[in-house]
Amino acid sequence: MNSSMNPIRFMTRTRRAGRIDITDILSWVWLIGGTFTVLIPVVWAGLSSLKPAAEITRFPPSLLPRAAVERTVPGFDKPLSLWNVTVDGQQREMAMIRRIGLKAQMVDPANPEQPVGVDVKGMTPVQHLTVATENYTDPLTRFNFLTFLKNSVFVTVVATLLTLVVNAMAAFALSKYKFRGDTTVFVIIISTLMIPLAVVMVPAYLVIVGVGLADNLWGVILPTVASPTAVFLLRQYMLTIPDELIEAARVDAASEFCIFWRIILPLTAPALAVLAIFSVLWRWNDFLWPLIVLNSRENFTLQVGLNAFQGEFSVQWHYILAMTFLSLLPVTVVFLFLQKYITTGIAGTGMK
Repeated sequence: MNSSMNPIRFMTRTRRAGRIDITDILSWVWLIGGTFTVLIPVVWAGLSSLKPAAEITRFPPSLLPRAAVERTVPGFDKPLSLWNVTVDGQQREMAMIRRIGLKAQMVDPANPEQPVGVDVKGMTPVQHLTVATENYTDPLTRFNFLTFLKNSVFVTVVATLLTLVVNAMAAFALSKYKFRGDTTVFVIIISTLMIPLAVVMVPAYLVIVGVGLADNLWGVILPTVASPTAVFLLRQYMLTIPDELIEAARVDAASEFCIFWRIILPLTAPALAVLAIFSVLWRWNDFLWPLIVLNSRENFTLQVGLNAFQGEFSVQWHYILAMTFLSLLPVTVVFLFLQKYITTGIAGTGMK
């Protein structure tokens, strides 16, 4: 195998052959530390999403998903949880009837007629490894999570496609056409980045209500299509495309739209891939704007739907963790598919 393709040699290579430099150590510490910093919360959320509801809030927490062992005891309607307790100097496995303060009333499953009071400080639960699959199946079957997922996919896909086309057309005009005031128009577009979102949110909502798009998925999509960040990214990349290609196409009687569609867009593919990743992240994770526009439960997007699991007096963390972890998969797939274009696309925006 070629040394450049060997992952072990790639990860262990040093700045100077056969010698470890301080920069090599710092690079390894930075990369390994950054990797664990990013992965540990994701792994913890994934393992916690498989825990029963009672185990998520247990302290001290456990890494692996565990559940308390329960046993049916004669004379009691519901199964009782088993605990290891110390009674009269002996370690015994008993079932807990109730807990009052620092005392728990326990009973021997084999002899339930004689309850015993036990100090809770000397108790440890009897647990076993478990996988709470209901954390995933219940939202999918009982809480319309599939509807939320479908709405988020529709908003993300349509908004991303419109963002790519609209902003690419604006960037094409600002990069390849010379007209009076073109620099002024570009500066005005870029200056809108300094306007806080809270300033334009109320006027944008009034416009959506005025055109009859309130509580409609199109009301979530259309105001987010035009993006000054996207125009800047694509314009800077299109400046690297030689003007001679456009002139040659015009000599061959190609229309302006044909030049844009068949020449500019294919050559701008790396920048479009970067913008697509950004757009998917923006739309998929957007919470505030859909929360303002949408009122009906059947129109909720994924992030707004997850908020429904949080009540006034209780939070269903097992459902939130499971659905949050599941919602990471589409974004991860898009990133893995388009990641090879990120370096090329971003590097190309600074070339001219």
